[in-house]
Parts: sequence; structure tokens; C-alpha cells
Amino acid sequence: MSVTLAEVREGLETVIDPNTGRSIGSVVKDSHIQMVGEYVSVRVELGYPVASQLDGLRGQIYAALKALGVPSPDVQISVKIAAHAVQTGVTRVEGVRNIIAVASGKGGVGKSTTAVNLALALQAEGARVGLLDADIYGPSVPLLLGVSVKPASLDGKKMVPIQGHGLQANSIGFLMNDDTPAIWRGPMVVQALEQLLRQTAWDNLDYLIIDMPPGTGDIALTLAQSVPVVGAVIVTTPQDLALIDARKGLKMFEKVNVPILGIVENMALHICSQCGHAEPIFGQGGAMRMATDYKAPWLGSLPLALAIREQADAGQPIVVSHPQSEAAGLYREIALRLAARVANLPKDLSEKFGAISIKRV
Repeated sequence: MSVTLAEVREGLETVIDPNTGRSIGSVVKDSHIQMVGEYVSVRVELGYPVASQLDGLRGQIYAALKALGVPSPDVQISVKIAAHAVQTGVTRVEGVRNIIAVASGKGGVGKSTTAVNLALALQAEGARVGLLDADIYGPSVPLLLGVSVKPASLDGKKMVPIQGHGLQANSIGFLMNDDTPAIWRGPMVVQALEQLLRQTAWDNLDYLIIDMPPGTGDIALTLAQSVPVVGAVIVTTPQDLALIDARKGLKMFEKVNVPILGIVENMALHICSQCGHAEPIFGQGGAMRMATDYKAPWLGSLPLALAIREQADAGQPIVVSHPQSEAAGLYREIALRLAARVANLPKDLSEKFGAISIKRV
């Protein structure tokens, strides 16, 4: 006995994407369902990378169709990461589909470590990812990636991005000695970042993660206005002192019409490396309350663990050095939620429609 299209759709509605909370049926078009007699084929196209969950998701869809009486369902899942809309009037960056700003409002909350591990987690899920260090005064990406070479140029115009654990990366730290301070005024800093961003030959990136400088002053505000970002992630600790500045960072992005993709609570619990005892030394629930107050998405919490700090300082971020660890799993969960948030944003249609010109006749 063959099933109907309506029954197939009912079956797909029972399968929930764990990262979006939406049913698989909501993303499957009728044209992606093929039915001939008892044969049923379903093609699912996701807008974000999800390599670690593909088999599980395929199995759930297969089981749902099998429960309808389909003898051997054919389930195909593909990933197509689209470019999404950015601020009006800001020029996109060649070779980059989506730019995500990772900001904190203040220093010392683990923003750079979080940015690097999230970039590596997105890459582990199958995306092409780059990392730009926008902290001109205190670049940390070279240390975190364990790379200290200078970028080359093949054409004398653009720098070839440095490769670190598979990420395409660039930082002012690659161009300066470790002990050489960048004694520059604001306009010079903005110009330097523009050069790093637009004069790097990014190669077909799905995501470019920008590690933003701390603070909400003129430099950070100018960068938020001039860099074509699809959204921002706010990193904070549960401590009230950090949350004060995190709120300012969130409001800064709102003022320049940059969507808030979510809040990450770092150093939520201190995990003792000797006995495993967990203690909330910076307080509890502050970042989640902030997310609730500002109606911002909650992406997750990360522990204050010695291994995360040690591996970061060694240039071996925990997502690549200990991929099976609990901490690495938390970074991957947050990265999946983040990518799913980006996939739900409005798509960029500028290339599809091209430039519109109006002529007087």
C-alpha cells in the first residue's frame, strides 16, 4: 500500500531539527519528495553545516517514513550555506559568504579563545571557515593557532591567509613582532583592519569569524558600522562587572542594525582538575538573565577549565587537541546553534538581482 504526500509530510513533521527547534517538514519542498508506487525519496537541504549529526538525522527521517509503511525510504541530506544579508550600504568582502563578529564589551572574558574554538567547531562540522583578528592593540590569534609566519602575496595586492589547524586566518600579529606595540590612533586602527579584511585573499569561505577588539568605544563602533557582518555573538562571564559591559556591547550592535545571534556565557563553572568539583566562582545565571532581558538567543555556557587555557596557550585549541572532551562538545553544540541562527537570517539577494539603475527619459 502506497502512502500519500500528505502522510509523508505528517511523518516529516514529527522529526525535529535539534539545532533550530523546527520540524524537518518545514524545510522540505514538495518538489523534494518523489513518490512512485511504494517508492518514496526525500531530499533535505540544510542551510548550515551539521556533519556530526547527519547520520542521526537521516536515521530519524528514515524511521519516521518507515513507520508510515514505506518499505525502504530513500533519504538524502545535503548542506548548502547561503550568503545572508548585511547592513545597508556596506560592501561585501570578496570570497566570504557570511561574517560573524564575536564581541565582549570588555577584555578578560575569554572572547578570543571562544572565537577560535567556535571557528574550529564550525570547520569540524564541514564548513569552510576563516578567522580575522580585529584586536590590533592586543592580537592573540597567532598564539591561539600556534602560527608565527608572515603572510605572503602572490600578486602584490592581496595577502594569502595563514593556515592554522585548517582555518584561513589573518592578524596584525602576523605582521609585527610579539613585543612591538601598535601605538596607533583610532583612524589608523580602522584602516589597518580594513586592509586585513579586504586585502586578504579569502578562499570561498562559508563563515569568517571576526575576533572583535574589547570595549564599545569609537573603534569598535566604527568597525561594527563598516564591516559587513550578518550578526554578532556576545561573550561574557556570569559576573555582574562583565555583564555591565556586555550589555553595552549588545546595545552597540543593535544601534547599527546588526542582529544579535546569541549570547555565550564563558567561565560559567570552575572545574577542579584534581577532583572534578564544580564551583560558580563568577556567579550563576547572569548571562542567561541578560539573554532573557534583551530577548537575545541563548547559545550556551562554557566552563572555566584548566585544559581549555593550557591548550589555547599552547596553540592547540581544545576543539582540535581533545575533540572528544566535554569542553570540545560544548563548543560544537554552541557552534551548531550559531550556524542554525545564521541560516534563518534573510538571504542576500544582491547578486541575484544585480544593481538597479534608474534613468531619466
